[in-house]
Amino acid sequence: MTSRRSRTLRAAVSTASAALLLGGLAACGDDAEPTASTSSPSPTPSAAEERGGSSREGARDSDYPTYVALGDSYTSAPFVPETDRGDGCLRSSGNYPSLVAEELGSELVDVSCAGAQTVSLVGAQQTFDGETRPAQFDALHGDTDLVTVGIGGNDLGLFSKLTAGCVGAAEQEAGGTPCTDAATGTATADLDQISERVTSALIGVQDRAPQARVVLVGYPQLVPAEGSCPDLLPLAEGDLPFARTVNRGLADALENAAEAAEVEYVDTFALSRGHDICADEPWVNGQVNDPERALAFHPFAAGQEAVADELLRLLAQPVPNA
Repeated sequence: MTSRRSRTLRAAVSTASAALLLGGLAACGDDAEPTASTSSPSPTPSAAEERGGSSREGARDSDYPTYVALGDSYTSAPFVPETDRGDGCLRSSGNYPSLVAEELGSELVDVSCAGAQTVSLVGAQQTFDGETRPAQFDALHGDTDLVTVGIGGNDLGLFSKLTAGCVGAAEQEAGGTPCTDAATGTATADLDQISERVTSALIGVQDRAPQARVVLVGYPQLVPAEGSCPDLLPLAEGDLPFARTVNRGLADALENAAEAAEVEYVDTFALSRGHDICADEPWVNGQVNDPERALAFHPFAAGQEAVADELLRLLAQPVPNA
């Protein structure tokens, strides 16, 4: 296996505005010290089968019989396409864990949840439906074969600052740099702290699933490298460079975390280049919720399929430094 460091919305979803919704997603996690959870993992194997995971019999023939998916809404992928809206985690039937598990013949335990932060991996998480979900790490065991992790964007309110905060600021000052001005001096420090948190989380995964192949999955490109599309991404013109820097910076922060924890990394930012919100073929939705395709500012099916394909390509290769 990979060498390792020492073991050191329900109703709101369909009716809220994109800005309020994204702010709520980021707020669902708790930045306070997490509360230890002793609840059993969810979903159960039978639930995983219902969501597209493989049966135990099929899983025994897989290279990765047991697969655990951890993460936030970029992993749960609301509305891509079928989503249980009675479940505040908003996991879809077409998210990349479901696609990968189906292809690998793995038994999937998908505990990704909208609004999750790194603290949601080790402590309980409150969701939009008012329920408390157990720590995502509860799904990990010594016999887990594969773990994917997609986390970090909600930490320190990063996504809410980039979407709800910057979008709201643009409504007040469309021609200036309101978001840039408000964030001056904090963005770099936030990204460094997120990288450290994700590194710690990845080491925690390795501790709990020592035999597993662990892959960190990054976030896609949201902001175009050039130009803008105010109808889909309503940022002040002067804030676009800042938004690009934060978007790229988060990708770098996660890549650094993967390197520090000595796990594999899917560079979704590079993978999605040319498929930003403003692109002709976007992999991420704009500011308007589409209950048939994707939540506002969240991945479309094409983005999830691309990540799944890249994961499958990676997993078909030998484990580095095995």
